[in-house]
Parts: sequence; structure tokens; C-alpha cells
Amino acid sequence: MNQGKLVAIITGAISIIIALAYLVLVQFLDFRGEMIPAPIEVIYPFFS
Repeated sequence: MNQGKLVAIITGAISIIIALAYLVLVQFLDFRGEMIPAPIEVIYPFFS
């Protein structure tokens, strides 16, 4: 029974660490500002 509790605690801790890392990543990407698409000349150079 103790081994099951240990696995549950470790799994829960890993889950929380992943969730916090995801939250930090999303906040960092959101902090960079508005996402502006590249100019059409960069995407399709043969149109310019």
C-alpha cells in the first residue's frame, strides 16, 4: 500500500511541475506582445 501512495505522490508532483512549466511558457509567449504576421514579401518572395 505504501508503494502505491509513493507512486501517486510522485505522479502528482510531476503533473504539477508540468502544469507550472506550461503556465510559465504561455505567460512568456503572451508577454511578447501582439502576434503580427510576416510581410507577404517574406512569405512569398516571388510576388514582390
